[in-house]
Amino acid sequence: MNVVGAMSAVGWAVIVVALGASAVLSVLAYLRPRPIHLWPAAGALALAIVAASTVPDDVPTVAAPLVGLLGMVVAVFGGSPAAATALQLAMGSSTPPGAHGGILVALRSDEPTTPGIAPARHEVLRGGLTIGVLERLASAGTIIAGFPEGLAIVVAVKGVGRFTELEAPEARERFIIGTFASLIWACAAALAVHLAIR
Repeated sequence: MNVVGAMSAVGWAVIVVALGASAVLSVLAYLRPRPIHLWPAAGALALAIVAASTVPDDVPTVAAPLVGLLGMVVAVFGGSPAAATALQLAMGSSTPPGAHGGILVALRSDEPTTPGIAPARHEVLRGGLTIGVLERLASAGTIIAGFPEGLAIVVAVKGVGRFTELEAPEARERFIIGTFASLIWACAAALAVHLAIR
């Protein structure tokens, strides 16, 4: 085996191991949300991106589907803990969670509030966990498929679907922070795959 072949084999091994580690840690972070799982997953993903950007262009037959599968697992499962961590860092626990996965916000009303009585609240941004999974699946898929323009479609559909719920400032902030964190994670995982199998 020549030097280039050896470097290629080592590069592919690093990509597969790093993406595999990131996939396992991303699933753990999804199932048991803790920063102890997310930060190493992010580090392994960064290593996979660096290795994928330096590996020679000859893609082993078995590696492409395996790298694609691992990248999709990282994108789909790691994005939710990444969004939750970003929201926790940005907002803390300032917005109470709702019963259906959304947040509770005060009802807007022209009537004055009664002193000593909390204003009525309703839940917005329900189903965010499921929407996030679908968003990351579509986002990573468009990048891996070589159609990054598809990201604009994903963001537009999500924005239009949530438009009526974004009246409250806390809902807008959560929507923007959560969406960006989720999309950045999914795009990073898809970038590792795209660079590896380009």
